[in-house]
Amino acid sequence: MSDSASTSPITIETYTGAALAPFLGDLARLRITVFRAFPYLYEGDEGYERGYLETYVKTPHAAVILARAGGRVIGAATCLPLAAESANVQAPFRARGLAPERFFYFGESVLLADYRGQGIGVAFFTAREAHASAVSNADFATFCAVQRPPDHPARPPDYVPLDSFWRKRGFTPRPELSCVMRWREVGATEESEHRLGFWVKSLTGAPLP
Repeated sequence: MSDSASTSPITIETYTGAALAPFLGDLARLRITVFRAFPYLYEGDEGYERGYLETYVKTPHAAVILARAGGRVIGAATCLPLAAESANVQAPFRARGLAPERFFYFGESVLLADYRGQGIGVAFFTAREAHASAVSNADFATFCAVQRPPDHPARPPDYVPLDSFWRKRGFTPRPELSCVMRWREVGATEESEHRLGFWVKSLTGAPLP
């Protein structure tokens, strides 16, 4: 870990609406940096990212949890009502008769490598669950993660999936729920389809559907 990473005080705060706007550039660059690595292998574009992140400025009840070290954005986690997400993300729920209004969607959690293992990821989940409970009547939290085969050629030898971490946060994988997203992988010239599987957690004690 770098000296700056170990000495700068870290703050974790929830931002909504217009208060988030000044951070869009930093968030776009952070997403591009983190998602370039396995398992996403995402070749990002800052202009596209800024446009995507505008969703969290404009959508009622959406929030971004920002982690900053000495004022620098070093991590972020997003959330919004599932009913406000794109149709392809809602589709697997609707296909099984699960009302999107019962779910709060945790979009992504990104953190620079130097700051991992310090409890920030846990704090991201705690803050998003608190926000979801404060602004909605959602019974469940859900997120999705890209599915990669164990023998994927880009998989680093020391790669450890986050399944155990997510289970400790109370989430359960739901193999019957999955969606497809498109993005351009590192080294590719065109976008391709990627399947992502959902995890679900009860926020209210309601039984998992």
